[in-house]
Amino acid sequence: MLDNLNWWEIGVLLLLALLIFGDRLPNVISDGLRLVRNLRNMARNATGDLSRELGTDIQLEDLHPKAFIRKHLLSEEDEQAIRKPLQGVYDNLRADVTGVHEELKEVADRVDPRAAARKSTATSTAPAPAPAPRPSYDDAT
Repeated sequence: MLDNLNWWEIGVLLLLALLIFGDRLPNVISDGLRLVRNLRNMARNATGDLSRELGTDIQLEDLHPKAFIRKHLLSEEDEQAIRKPLQGVYDNLRADVTGVHEELKEVADRVDPRAAARKSTATSTAPAPAPAPRPSYDDAT
């Protein structure tokens, strides 16, 4: 949390806290730390109760609903059965996007023949033809 703050900002925050809370600042800090400790203990107790009730080991990270279902309720076969149709959709979408990308490259090569010439010179040893001179435009047009 404090990674984004530099020393000046931390100093200003401490000075501001001292001005707001005054001589009560040590009590406010100890109350805040006690609150954090109590919250951690409550989370630890909740995971312990869940572990006992479900008969499996549960970590605090497992309390996220997706992680909980994936780890404790689904077997490997169930998870693969859920992923299999989605994997097919993903593969089809990836093939379509690749095809569109290739078609866009072909259109770009037709629109800008110099890009195609540069690409062909990179793959072959034949010199590329000189580009046609561009017409000059004056400011009146």
